[in-house]
Amino acid sequence: MRYVGFLLLIGLVVFCVIEIVNSEDDERLGVHPALWVLAVLLVPVLGSIIWLAVSRSRRSAARTRRPGWGDPAGPSGAPAAPDDDEEFLWRLEQERKRRARSQDADEPPHDAPGPA
Repeated sequence: MRYVGFLLLIGLVVFCVIEIVNSEDDERLGVHPALWVLAVLLVPVLGSIIWLAVSRSRRSAARTRRPGWGDPAGPSGAPAAPDDDEEFLWRLEQERKRRARSQDADEPPHDAPGPA
């Protein structure tokens, strides 16, 4: 029971090191991962708290950035919705025109006599 705090601290450090290694450059504020790991290992409590605060705030900022407000693409780089994709809208319009032309070609002229 007396080692619970020590084990929790080791777990926190291991968790933070794994997250640092798997993080993206933006989440690390452009700092090399080795420096973050060093900070977490040298000053475990403070380094871990700072890492968690920085990485969580960067992730939430990336999630709340709304497509259409200067960045039409979502986080993956793909358009956030079909109506944001200009190519999709162009293809949709072409398909609509093609269907209208084929419908016009299939209709008989209005003044032509019908079958007798």
